[in-house]
Amino acid sequence: MTSALTNEEVARYSRHLIMPEVGMEGQLKLKAARVLCIGAGGLGSPVALYLTAAGVGTIGVVDFDTVDYSNLQRQIIHGTPDVGRSKLESAKARLNALNPEVDVVTYEMALASDNALALFADYDMVVDGTDNFPTRYLVNDACVLTDKPNVYGSISRFEGQATVFAAENGPCYRCMFPEPPPPGLVPSCAEGGVLGILPGVVGTLQATEAIKLILGVGESLVGRFLLFDALKMRFRELKVRQDPDCPVCGTHPTVTAPIDYDQFCGITPAAPVAAPTTPGSGDVTVEELKSRLDGQDSVLLVDVREQREFEICRIPGSVLIPLGELPRRLSELDGHTDMVVHCKSGVRSAKAVALLRDAGYTQARNLQGGILAWIDRVDPTLPKY
Repeated sequence: MTSALTNEEVARYSRHLIMPEVGMEGQLKLKAARVLCIGAGGLGSPVALYLTAAGVGTIGVVDFDTVDYSNLQRQIIHGTPDVGRSKLESAKARLNALNPEVDVVTYEMALASDNALALFADYDMVVDGTDNFPTRYLVNDACVLTDKPNVYGSISRFEGQATVFAAENGPCYRCMFPEPPPPGLVPSCAEGGVLGILPGVVGTLQATEAIKLILGVGESLVGRFLLFDALKMRFRELKVRQDPDCPVCGTHPTVTAPIDYDQFCGITPAAPVAAPTTPGSGDVTVEELKSRLDGQDSVLLVDVREQREFEICRIPGSVLIPLGELPRRLSELDGHTDMVVHCKSGVRSAKAVALLRDAGYTQARNLQGGILAWIDRVDPTLPKY
């Protein structure tokens, strides 16, 4: 452990030093600690900021994205001048400005099965700020395999969750969620939205748990799954026990190395689509759709987003039928054979096209990249969300 604090550090952490639960010994534990944050987004922002402010000596941050305007509503580590900049560059600059005593180590890469174990081995614990199921299972398994606590958090709309998985004698993520949900069942923040302040609440809870683990004080969330409802402003807990039959942390584990998590979660890369030669085959590019609309083709453009998304921006001439309403509104499409279906990015519309073809609308086709691609490559005057 680091032997002493500098005079500047004593001044910086003075409010910690006078607390009996922290004191000089605890602050030195924080200074010697190494915490890895997965993600520099909504959850990663308050986690990294507060751990840095608290004096955690080494903070690793893993991310490979760039700052977008839509991030700024909740990802408070970034600012408007950072739009278009690497999230890691933006985060490192902010953390260094907040506390130059902390060593901020950045990893510009996607966390993957072939790099997680080596990366986790250099840290005392991992804080999971991810927003997709394959990475959550990867973080969990790598934490179990490297014997590192997994300080977990997740958010959606007005609801958040937090706990500590994979700690000594505690359950892991798979003990509570043995199987991932079907692809597309749980909407991402990009699809379902999230209250901007929610990751601040949950991320701060994660940072609190990380600091308590480092200090060895208080009651951690190990074995307790904390649920937060921002609309009702209520917290409640679920008890979580270690599953002796868990394939990762159980008595006889069958997962002894990271696996293919996209495959495990039912996410497989889409096969390349050849250029369509007849209506109804393959997908449609935004350029192809623009050409057809300019030529006044009789194509019906069906928008399967929600009404609130439709109010933000729309492709002229599109008809709104939200995906959830599509099965009971199929009769509205009678008489139309050639139709192009779109959503925000192409995921929901792909489901809609499958539903339509099963219902006999065999010439329904999906717009590649959705309205976001339309904005990027056809009409940049539309607002992007």
